[in-house]
Amino acid sequence: MENLRRREVDQEMKLRFPFLLLLLLLLMLDLHAREPQQSPPVRSTSEKKTVRARDLGVPFDGTPGPLNAITDVAGVEVGFTTIIRGDGKLVVGKGPVRTGVTAIIPRGHDSLNDPVYAAVFSLNGNGEMTGTHWVEESGFLEGPVVITNTHSVGVARDAIIAWRIKHGAADASGYWWSLPLVAETWDGWLNDTNGFHVKAEDVFHALDSAHGGAIEEGSVGGGTGMICYEFKGGNGTASRKIEIKEPKASSGQSSANGASAARTYTVGVFVQANFGRRALLMIAGVPVGKEIPGSVYKEDTGSCIAVVATDAPLLPNQLKRLARRVSIGLARTGTISGNGSGDLFIAFSTANKNVWAADQVTHSVQTVPNDLIDPIFGAVVEASEEAVVNALVDNQTMTGAGNHRVEALPHDRLRELLKKYNRLKE
Repeated sequence: MENLRRREVDQEMKLRFPFLLLLLLLLMLDLHAREPQQSPPVRSTSEKKTVRARDLGVPFDGTPGPLNAITDVAGVEVGFTTIIRGDGKLVVGKGPVRTGVTAIIPRGHDSLNDPVYAAVFSLNGNGEMTGTHWVEESGFLEGPVVITNTHSVGVARDAIIAWRIKHGAADASGYWWSLPLVAETWDGWLNDTNGFHVKAEDVFHALDSAHGGAIEEGSVGGGTGMICYEFKGGNGTASRKIEIKEPKASSGQSSANGASAARTYTVGVFVQANFGRRALLMIAGVPVGKEIPGSVYKEDTGSCIAVVATDAPLLPNQLKRLARRVSIGLARTGTISGNGSGDLFIAFSTANKNVWAADQVTHSVQTVPNDLIDPIFGAVVEASEEAVVNALVDNQTMTGAGNHRVEALPHDRLRELLKKYNRLKE
């Protein structure tokens, strides 16, 4: 009797097992669907066609480098980690997530321990850029520049230190120390910014993947969740090639120092653009924001981080003058740099290698005289303006936290307006 009962129980379990297995599978799928899904560390945008401002006929002054990017400055490397997961209602700590990390390495991975002359400038200080006190005091930037969202500055700063310990070496005194430069803009309209989704490994990936050559723009890296002039904003870059001619001596010959009659330099600008009211937007002198009305915010909310790189030999005080000129480039696009905007800029020069080293009493340093610096100023202004417009053009509409939707700047409409105002470059 007992054996018969046991056989009946076994038979019942066999019949129930497929049902229980199916139920368990459905529960797992349901939980999986509810959880925000982590995208790969770098989300490829190769499926979308890259369209930049010049492709649409926007006229700009100056001559760009081959890539029209900050990476036209030899040695500069840029890397991204893009984090996109989840949709729908905002659940803090869960998502949706629209954020990331951008890393810029001034001399590239092969020269991590060769600081560059640098300087910073604050157009409006409602933002954060760590490590600037030592840049101002020493005149050197001693490591990468990392840009992320406002509430991820701390984890990014700590991650840079860990990454540098892994990849670098102690300084001459034998101590391991670092004062990283990390900057931010706020992405809380589209991103679960209080969910702290940027992790150390995301910073590592952005640094490890940094490279020269062509780089992505728009909604990638730290720019993923950003908004510019109440269109979808984010990352943008541009460059200029400039020539500085040596003044002729009174005899009509080149000066006696044997230098060539002209030198060619490159200036590159990278922006994380997250600023401006729609009605203020100007592109090539065209009041685009008034012609395409719309609103996301009730007041001027946002920020802009700009990184200026050049191979022109400049001293820190001259680089501060370059950083200031970013303001003029942004002003050409219409911004007033409102009270809520953190507009923080850094400029560095990749020239004058190894002049930081205490391996000798003095170092010889080259510099462009102030009286010949105007072409570099102009290059910064032009590239800053174009970088912002590229951030708007090379982008796509995004829906993020709380189903907030931010439209991308419509390309066809922009071309119509450029033509209407006789600014379209065919």
